[in-house]
Amino acid sequence: QVRLLESGGASVQAGGALRLSCEVSGYTHRTYYWGWFRQAPGKEREGVASIDDYGSTLYADDVKGRFTISRDNTKKHLYLQMNSLKPEDTAMYYCALDRFARWERSHDISEYGNWGQGTQVTVSS
Repeated sequence: QVRLLESGGASVQAGGALRLSCEVSGYTHRTYYWGWFRQAPGKEREGVASIDDYGSTLYADDVKGRFTISRDNTKKHLYLQMNSLKPEDTAMYYCALDRFARWERSHDISEYGNWGQGTQVTVSS
């Protein structure tokens, strides 16, 4: 059984930074297509950043230059470094994983079959 576990969420002030982590267990595929998503209250879940099996990354426009997605060499640990946080970044953040995700749709929730439970990020002004 595949399990994803996020950590690192917290309450911070605007301008602050956080580093989210996600760890996978029970995953047996050779390829790793990861994504970070977030969902604010009353809004749909949206893609924030993704990294494919080759290490190529893609960011949503509103986090470019502030967030960095990365993974370790085992590909089993995913990270999201979030700098210059804004109140509008407040959301539950989820990691997602699958053995393949189409590049042009790597921020679509439908591309991923494995999800974590989420970690809350709250940014106050």
